[in-house]
Amino acid sequence: MPRLLATTDLNDILQPGMRIAVPGGVGEPTGLIEHLRQNPKAAAGVTFYQFPLAGLNRFDYSSLHETARMCTPFMAPHLRDAERAGRLEFIPISMRQMYDYFAHAPQFDMCLLQLAPPDADGTLKHGFSIDFIDAMIGNSRQIMAEVNTQLRPPAGVPGIAMDEIDYAVQTSHAIIEMPAPKIDEAAHAIGRHVASLIPDGACLQTGIGSIPAAVLAGLSEHSDLGMHSGLIDDAGMELVKHGNLTGSHKAIDRGQHIACMAIGSQHLYDRVADNTQIVLRGANYTHDARIVAQLDNFYSINSAIEIDLTGQVNAEWVGGRQVSGTGGSVDFMRAAALSPGGKSIVALASTAQDGTRSRIVPRFAEGTPVTALRTDVENIVTEHGVAQLKGQSLRARRERLIAIAAPQFRDWLELEDDARATSSPPT
Repeated sequence: MPRLLATTDLNDILQPGMRIAVPGGVGEPTGLIEHLRQNPKAAAGVTFYQFPLAGLNRFDYSSLHETARMCTPFMAPHLRDAERAGRLEFIPISMRQMYDYFAHAPQFDMCLLQLAPPDADGTLKHGFSIDFIDAMIGNSRQIMAEVNTQLRPPAGVPGIAMDEIDYAVQTSHAIIEMPAPKIDEAAHAIGRHVASLIPDGACLQTGIGSIPAAVLAGLSEHSDLGMHSGLIDDAGMELVKHGNLTGSHKAIDRGQHIACMAIGSQHLYDRVADNTQIVLRGANYTHDARIVAQLDNFYSINSAIEIDLTGQVNAEWVGGRQVSGTGGSVDFMRAAALSPGGKSIVALASTAQDGTRSRIVPRFAEGTPVTALRTDVENIVTEHGVAQLKGQSLRARRERLIAIAAPQFRDWLELEDDARATSSPPT
């Protein structure tokens, strides 16, 4: 049986040099965070490992103590101070690779969890983020868990036996919610263009934000769609509710909607908890190209920060600074290429900063990392149309991308790219 924790116990349990794995998303153990906040000295010399989601997870574990540190494969605004202060290490890695990292890295000293109260069999079930949970648990010496009495787990989600937990505390708090994104006219137009590319019966993967929400909204007239994705949100659940998402054409997991997390409103969590067709699996299943390749007509839909005229994608770097990470986009792009009839789509607004900056650029600024190689990119969509790049020459790519750029930047793209092509290299 686990030892029941008091806040002051953390001083004895956590020791300098420890490495601690912490789930992100709605699985973040916010009750245990409060225990740490009340006793920050316990974090002295401790390194925390987490894959946070921007807009959902907002706690910088390295802020607990001047000698605490954090490692992450995904940057978020709340981590900028830690980055500037040198308390944070960024790991460039995709979600599928991150699962293996958690599973096979030098063993973690502890994993922090948020669990639902025990069921009739005495099993404590996980919540709505399953992405790396199994890898973390399997590669940690000890488990510290908060048992949240307000967590009602999804049907069929995995769990952990009471005797596998070393330390526990009971909490009672609402699950973290993600506010519904605001969908502007550009996003609606992008959603319509993407929807025109997707046939009935296709299997979908989408991300999070206003453009993915607009894409899903644009599929309200489609039928027999499937889902194999990193997440399900309120927009995806609406397609389940209205019968657009049935999974009836899937070669594997037929009739099931597969994701590794649910993110959205409390209403979404309640519906996921009641719906046995929604199945949450680890990123070693959801993001594995060998699994996805068994699905016909798999359509991967992701966003980006900017695209250059060769088709390269930057989805993680702004103004010389890491602002997000690779995430699962490249995992799913490559999986779509292996799926019979599959396609990958990168959808983004054509401008940023109130229309003053083009997000289609001649070349990336020096030092900008490439998230997706031009060889992996197939279709680019903006509010101005679709550029099909797969199998196209560099000249054709340039022409097609300029055609879907914002009209006020098309001449600039032509002239800037021509100038770069004809300029002499520096001597």
